[in-house]
Amino acid sequence: MTATIVPPTTTTKSVPVRRAVRPIPSTRLVKVELRKMFNTRSGFWLLISIGVLSPIAAGSVVIFAPDSDVTYESFARASGFPMSVILPMIAILAVTSEWSQRSGLTTFTLVPSRGRVIGAKAVATLLVGLGSVAVAFAAGALGNVVGSALAGVDTVWNISMPMALQMVLGNLAGMAIGFTLGVLLRASSAAIVGYFVVSFVMPGILLLLASVREWFLDLQPWVDWNYTQVELFEGATNTGEEWAMLASTTMIWIVIPLVVGLFFLRRSEVK
Repeated sequence: MTATIVPPTTTTKSVPVRRAVRPIPSTRLVKVELRKMFNTRSGFWLLISIGVLSPIAAGSVVIFAPDSDVTYESFARASGFPMSVILPMIAILAVTSEWSQRSGLTTFTLVPSRGRVIGAKAVATLLVGLGSVAVAFAAGALGNVVGSALAGVDTVWNISMPMALQMVLGNLAGMAIGFTLGVLLRASSAAIVGYFVVSFVMPGILLLLASVREWFLDLQPWVDWNYTQVELFEGATNTGEEWAMLASTTMIWIVIPLVVGLFFLRRSEVK
């Protein structure tokens, strides 16, 4: 009797097939950032205040302004005034929420690319700004119709398309300043204080310097961000030199600080 040697059977382990991970679409990131703006109590009430204060500001024109000032420009400016303060706060909170609310670790774990997250925040901030400005123009139009009827004067529509676009650009520039300070400082309180310093303290210092130093008088429009923003709100930026002044102040107060802030933000520790 001969023994038959049976070779051992070779068993092969099945290797699980790894599915390709799809990156989160940018549209979804923007939707998430928009939802964050509305879900937080601070962001929610800031957005609500825009819808409340704009009609109130438009109504103040009817009560206090003389009949000669009952125009669409007066109502639109009055409706947009609260937004010039509120919109930068919204932009600041949109950026600093990841650090002030300690949600950055979760956010940047799900989306490791911090540039994509900040880009989504910028797009969401832009959409909120455009929507808010549209509310201001709508409130101004309604106030113009009602106010002129109550005052018994003709309805005056004295805002041209170039002027309207400059007013929109002025509001967006204010939001850009807030967004830049949020990226640079990454702390809500510090960024808010920094915005009020840039918007209300620095213009006075630069104006005083221009009044006591003649050499700075011609330089002020090229370095004073508030000066060029006022020109935008008034729709008075028309010449090539004035647009060059706007580009100069934008480079000094927005572009360069934003680039520096993004450089440190991409390397900062998230806790």
